[in-house]
Amino acid sequence: MSLMLYNDLTRKKEPFIPLKEGEVGFYSCGPTVYDFFHIGNARPFIVFDVFRRYLEDIGYKVVFVQNFTDIDDKMINRANEEGITVKELADAFIKEYFEDADALGVRRADIYPRATDHMKEIVEVVQTLIDKGHAYVVDGDVFFSVESFPGYGKLSKQSIEDLQSGSRIDVNEQKRHPLDFALWKAQKPGEPAWESPWGLGRPGWHIECSVMSTKYLGNTFDIHSGGSDLIFPHHENEVAQAEAATGMQFVRFWLHNGYLLIDKEKMSKSLGNFLTVRNARKKYSPLAIRYFMLSAHYRSPINFSEEGLNQATGAVERLRNCWTDLEYALQSREQKEKDDTEAFLSEIKQAETKFYEEMNDDFNTAGALGSVFEVVRLINTYLKDNSSIDFKVCKAAQTFFTKIDGIMGIMGLESEKEELDTSEIESMIEERTAARKARDFAKSDAIRDQLAEKGIILEDTPEGTKWKKQLS
Repeated sequence: MSLMLYNDLTRKKEPFIPLKEGEVGFYSCGPTVYDFFHIGNARPFIVFDVFRRYLEDIGYKVVFVQNFTDIDDKMINRANEEGITVKELADAFIKEYFEDADALGVRRADIYPRATDHMKEIVEVVQTLIDKGHAYVVDGDVFFSVESFPGYGKLSKQSIEDLQSGSRIDVNEQKRHPLDFALWKAQKPGEPAWESPWGLGRPGWHIECSVMSTKYLGNTFDIHSGGSDLIFPHHENEVAQAEAATGMQFVRFWLHNGYLLIDKEKMSKSLGNFLTVRNARKKYSPLAIRYFMLSAHYRSPINFSEEGLNQATGAVERLRNCWTDLEYALQSREQKEKDDTEAFLSEIKQAETKFYEEMNDDFNTAGALGSVFEVVRLINTYLKDNSSIDFKVCKAAQTFFTKIDGIMGIMGLESEKEELDTSEIESMIEERTAARKARDFAKSDAIRDQLAEKGIILEDTPEGTKWKKQLS
């Protein structure tokens, strides 16, 4: 089955065939770096990270671009409150972004463009839009004329009249039409500003993404993603600007994730349910948060609740326990060929096929996770029922879990392999085992406590001592 994606531009599933054979240009909207990012932002960061990983897994070379909005009203206001420059604020919160995103297992993008590094290109595109009659200048401000672009509304699937009547629009007597939006804003007192043909100023929010995405991925590229709240006006305006400037289709596939609710309510500071990832990490494991975000189809709304996070925590622990039991069985049990080996290998292969079928169906991570737990059930039963094991079955299961974790990032195998000195842990366990045999229980307990401080949990079994990394 080929990869099918639901395209918000056409409102239907379509076969995904990239512009260039074997290559995918993928742009995903990043954060405005004036504060820690919240749990609602985490959903697209995680979901589209998995999509990128999956595309790479099935053989595509992906150029993944995620921007940082590092100049806008919120940033200017926060910088003034803090008594620092906007750049200092941006630098600080980009650093904080990486701390949280890295903890959630979000792989680094290939390119992280910042709006303030692309003023030359932004000014050039704005001038092109003026020259082509799609934009106009009023007292140093530059506005895009939505009536000049016949396709305006094609992403949100609404006419200009419908958008105007259904939207909250700031009244601005400078604009020719209420939906016209700022491409360039004239400098106000105390604001940072850049040179332009229309005077000192700074770009509007929408223009930066159009300019930076096309600079790094070309005038037409494969995938643009973000939260569904960005469809209008941000992404609608991106389409209009880019296509008016180049005369070419901007993006072929638009992907948007559904809303995240907090205990069935929209997150807002006024309701007191605003939750940053930094604070969520104090209560829940990053792996559990990541699993939770993938437990529903990305286009569906999802409700962030204690019950849901506890279920996600339990699911991650089941996966990790299965992996630990596999590793220990390979180290401690007798290995020999068995008559039922081919049947078990076939079931693992069927589960893997099912995983890819679900992911090829518009990145159905929820369905894909079901196939993963089929292998968990299979291996748990196999290890329980067999005192001796067939190496081929256990290695096939390990290969399956390693591949799945490379795509979904829900078991932490990759990061723990880098973080843990397993030889030191094994050596300490051997020392503890010797102490127990010598009935030196004080030393045995001390070693257990030392390992616990490193986040290592020990389990003494008739076959020996197993260990695993505690969820943190």
